[in-house]
Amino acid sequence: MGKPTGFKEFDRKKVPWRLPVVRINDYDEIYTEPREEQLREQGARCMDCGVPFCQSNSGCPIDNLIPEWNDLVYNNRWREAIERLHKTNNFPEFTGRACPAPCEGACVLGITNPPVTIKNIENAIVDRAWAEGWIKPEPPAERTGKNVAVIGSGPAGLAAADQLNKVGHTVTVYERADRIGGLLQYGIPNMKLDKRVVERRVDKLRAEGIHFVTGANVGENVDAKELLAANDAVLLACGSTKPRDLPIPGRELRGVYPAMEFLTANTKRVHGDSLNGEFISAEGKDVVVIGGGDTGTDCIATSIRHGCRSMVNFELLPKPPEERADDNPWPEWPRTFRVDYGHEEASVKFGRDPREYQILSKSFVDDGHGNVAGIRTVHVRWNKKDDGGWEMEEVEGSEKIVPAQLVLLAMGFVGPEQYLAQALGVETDARSNFEARHGEFTTNIPKVFAAGDCRRGQSLVVWAINEGRGAARAIDIFLEGSSQLPAPGVTMGTAMTAAV
Repeated sequence: MGKPTGFKEFDRKKVPWRLPVVRINDYDEIYTEPREEQLREQGARCMDCGVPFCQSNSGCPIDNLIPEWNDLVYNNRWREAIERLHKTNNFPEFTGRACPAPCEGACVLGITNPPVTIKNIENAIVDRAWAEGWIKPEPPAERTGKNVAVIGSGPAGLAAADQLNKVGHTVTVYERADRIGGLLQYGIPNMKLDKRVVERRVDKLRAEGIHFVTGANVGENVDAKELLAANDAVLLACGSTKPRDLPIPGRELRGVYPAMEFLTANTKRVHGDSLNGEFISAEGKDVVVIGGGDTGTDCIATSIRHGCRSMVNFELLPKPPEERADDNPWPEWPRTFRVDYGHEEASVKFGRDPREYQILSKSFVDDGHGNVAGIRTVHVRWNKKDDGGWEMEEVEGSEKIVPAQLVLLAMGFVGPEQYLAQALGVETDARSNFEARHGEFTTNIPKVFAAGDCRRGQSLVVWAINEGRGAARAIDIFLEGSSQLPAPGVTMGTAMTAAV
């Protein structure tokens, strides 16, 4: 425990973002350099709880040793802090930037006070480790002679590849896009996760012996069964990439796009790629983003940087409360009202928060030339039924048309694309995800495993890392009969084996 009275002496103080009026003019990361003294004070606030809910199932899915590295930061032992952080998290620079921090929602201090700024501390530890040169390639001393193919280079695939490579298996990662990283590369904008941060970690993995193949769409331009025959195991980690659509009248109009098409094209332009007409511009347009969450926020922020004329964000559900509701007790994730970076930027740019709640989209309006010109909407109210559920009711007389020349659908994803499962004969569950039990990760096809969003459905980066690490251990046991890789909740420092 850093300081026994720290939680009483110091208030929560987050590392600030850059000023919105400045950052909307570039695609650089929104973060500022943290002050070391501020981070040490936040580490001092950690109470080293007898039951640290921050690293429990309610908090961190990969069981980060949060109280330990909070204490190490408070005591200025930064190199030891990165060693403890890496024991459970392969990529803290990704989670420190892109994870919504369920650990903070489960912080015991958060019962009565604002929680410790765990996410800021995590990010500062890994950034300092890179700056100091403490993170270096560490290839395995010897190889097992076993070959594993990982399909998909998002956080689940990269975590699995990293773990399997550590124990000496030869790993090749196949990615259908032109760059490695999956959603880390093309799903999260540069201002939230600089692509040099992704490429730096990929370069380390490559130096440690992992092979990467881009432009390899397994099941399309790469034969899936030939790949299976050539490897001792195959891991499917291709994500949940089918966007939830909005099949209302006018959906076929030009100017209505899934969010990922918009964000991917923008990231490619930031890279300096030639897009051959694929770029989707918000410049000078009235933009409507349908759907909240991180993706909706990213669409808002990107559109502002393009120079959109106006911005509205529709959410179907009511506005969340400022404080936890009675049916949302600690240590559950707090479903409360938050202002993310894109909302803050829209408020500065247009003078108001862009979100409008309890809005149902009824149809898209045609400009007479096949382009979208607006959305016909209606306000809804939510009524609680006798059985405790909720039902939606349209409010009579609330219909209106909202101008829009660009509509971005940010309503989440409904599962993985099916051609890969069909090529291998992998069974899927009722939600179209690849059927594989958590903890075992085995599919109905021998040697084929599945992990990440393609198995569990759309989720967080930190859950993808959890799944990749778990699948790696399951594959290692399959190949070797036992494994020194950690099981969930067990660090690399603990000696352990497991029989098949």
